[in-house]
Amino acid sequence: MLDVHFGAGNIGRGFIGETLADNGFKITFVDVNETLIDELNKRNGYTIELAAEGQKHIEVHDVKGINNGKDPKAVAEEIAKADMVTTAIGPKILKFIAPLIADGIKLRQANNDTQTLDVIACENMIGGSQSLKKSVYEALNDDEQAWADQYIGFPNAAVDRIVPLQKHDDPLFVSVEPFKEWVIDKSQMKNPEIQLKGVDYADDLEPYIERKLFSVNTGHATVAYTGNMKGYKTIGEAVKDDSVVEQAKHVLGETGDLLIQKWGFDPEVHHAYQKKILSRFENPYISDDIERVGRTPIRKLGFDERFVRPIRELKERGRDYSALVDTAGMMFFFNYPNDSESVKLQQMLKDEPIDQVIRETTGLKDEDLVNEIKAAYEKHLAEK
Repeated sequence: MLDVHFGAGNIGRGFIGETLADNGFKITFVDVNETLIDELNKRNGYTIELAAEGQKHIEVHDVKGINNGKDPKAVAEEIAKADMVTTAIGPKILKFIAPLIADGIKLRQANNDTQTLDVIACENMIGGSQSLKKSVYEALNDDEQAWADQYIGFPNAAVDRIVPLQKHDDPLFVSVEPFKEWVIDKSQMKNPEIQLKGVDYADDLEPYIERKLFSVNTGHATVAYTGNMKGYKTIGEAVKDDSVVEQAKHVLGETGDLLIQKWGFDPEVHHAYQKKILSRFENPYISDDIERVGRTPIRKLGFDERFVRPIRELKERGRDYSALVDTAGMMFFFNYPNDSESVKLQQMLKDEPIDQVIRETTGLKDEDLVNEIKAAYEKHLAEK
C-alpha cells in the first residue's frame, strides 16, 4: 500500500512515517525542503532513535520524496495511486497544500478510480481533516465535490508524540519519545477496511482531541511560558524548577476537571494520564527548546485553543480556572525574534493597550475574562 504524506519534517518521519512503515506502507513524502527530499530519494530510508534508556534505533525503508514546489504534477499523480493521504505540516500550512490534494482527487475522478481514499490531517488542532476538506473543496467544482463526497473521506485525527527540535549530521535522523498516540474518527472514514496497528479508532473523536489538546498541549505550553518567565531556555531546565512543575500541575488540575465533567472520563484513569504527561515532560533523553514549544503565541491564545477554550468552558460551569488565566497572562511576555507571531505580539503590545491586545488575540467578548487576563499580565509585569 502507498501513503502520500505531506511534511517530511521530524514529526512526519518520526511519528506518522514510523507508524505507516510498521504497517507495511510505502511512503512518498511531499515537502519543499530540498535537502530532505534529495536524501529520501538517494537513500530510500532513514533511522529513528527512541529517546529513552537504550536509545533503540528503528529503520524505515521504502520511502521516497517529491518536492511539491518543483513538481506539483507528480504530487497529483502520486495521490491518484495512493491508498491513504496524511499530513504533519502545521495547521497554518494546510490551506497551501489543499490545491495539490484537489488535483489528485480530480485525477482519480478522471481515471474513474472509485477505490475510496481517506485524507487524514495529523495536526495539533481540533477538526484538522475537516478544515483541510473545506480548503480542498474550494479548489473543486460542484461535480468534483459530489464525486469526492462519494469516494474521499476526511476523518479527523488526534495525534500525540513529543518530537523535539533537533539537529544531527544526518538530516534524516530523528529522535522521538517512546510514547505515541494516534486516534482516528472511524465514523468519518471512507475506507474503514484499512485498520493500522498502533492506531486507535473511535466513534467520537472529540473527547480524545480535547483530552490531548487540553492536557499535553496546554501542559507543555504552560511549562514553556512559565519557564520563559523564569529565564530558562529549555524544557529540561524548566522542569527541574518545582514552581514550574507546580504551575503545570495546577493547570492540568483545572483542565482535568473540565474533561472529567464534560466527557465523563474516569477520574482515576485521567489522573494517571496526567501523571504520565508530566513524566514525559521530565524525560532526560529529550531536550526541547522553550522557543519551539512556546512559538506562535497568538495562535495559542486563540478563542478555541488550549488556554482560552478551557477558561471559557470552566467559567460556564462555575469551576476554577485561575491557573489557566495566570498562564495566559505570561504568554504576552514570550519574545523571540525568530518567531514571527512573537514579534507581531510584541509590536501589538507597543501600539495598543493590553486589554485591546487581549481582545484581538483571544477573540473574547466577555469583558470579565479580558480583565482577569489583563490583571494576570499586569501582575507578571510588576514581578519582572
